Amino acid sequence: MAYQPRKRAKTSNILPITDRNGYLIASTGIVAGNHHDAFELSDHLKSAFKSLKRLGLSIARTYFNTDAAFDTRAARKVCFNHHVIPNIAYNARNRKRPKPGPKRWFDAQVYKNRFCSERSFTWIDKFRALLVCFDRRACYFMGSHFIAFTMINLRNVLSIELVSTR
Repeated sequence: MAYQPRKRAKTSNILPITDRNGYLIASTGIVAGNHHDAFELSDHLKSAFKSLKRLGLSIARTYFNTDAAFDTRAARKVCFNHHVIPNIAYNARNRKRPKPGPKRWFDAQVYKNRFCSERSFTWIDKFRALLVCFDRRACYFMGSHFIAFTMINLRNVLSIELVSTR
């Protein structure tokens, strides 16, 4: 945890990873709240991708669909090393002038699928105890997030099951 002047409190962040339907399948480690989203992103992405592979999920030739905050060279390199296709929105603040050569690949149709992920992130924010971290240990903080992830995924599974039985 670290003090974030914008929120006037000590905060910490995690970056959840979802599938195309909005199911929460993994998350990065805890990042201190006084850093931007891309702080040590390559290390966190490596660990998240490795945990997905340990679970038996094939991530090769899948899209890593994120907003412009994650438009870094390191994030793209990690994606290429794990055979993941980075569909990252262009961040104009990263360059003072356009780089010569071919443009970075970006598919606007795939990018529209981010709504499901954003909806899941909003559902995480509905858990008020997770918004401001009062936990003294990181394992409690991560555990409460995993409980929230499970509840969100179960809500989706149960709603699909109820619709199919009617």
